[in-house]
Amino acid sequence: MLKVCDGTHLIDTVRDLDLRGIGFRSLTEGIDTTTSGATLVFHLFGTLAQFESDLIRERTRAGLSTAATRGRKGGCKAVVTTEKLKRAKMLIERGLTVREVAARIKVGKTALYEAIKSDASPDNQN
Repeated sequence: MLKVCDGTHLIDTVRDLDLRGIGFRSLTEGIDTTTSGATLVFHLFGTLAQFESDLIRERTRAGLSTAATRGRKGGCKAVVTTEKLKRAKMLIERGLTVREVAARIKVGKTALYEAIKSDASPDNQN
């Protein structure tokens, strides 16, 4: 089956091939752009794929907007809680490495680095 992620890209590619005198033939869908009828069907499929993609995008935006008005936001929950961050800073002050601290408080070292960095940013200072 012909899979179309971006209908306009596929149509542009077939149009570019046509300008160079090359026809497009899909063996599984029976589409042959060397005939005018098949070219029409091909462009209709491409347009429908683009329409479907636009609908999905609109629905996703609407859903995210609705969730935001309800106080919900996307993404994963923070792994490094305020309590874990306090404990991590205490352990680092005692001389442990970030890797050792991350293992003790059961978070990834990258997540711990990010939490320390964001906590030290000027926006979080009182």
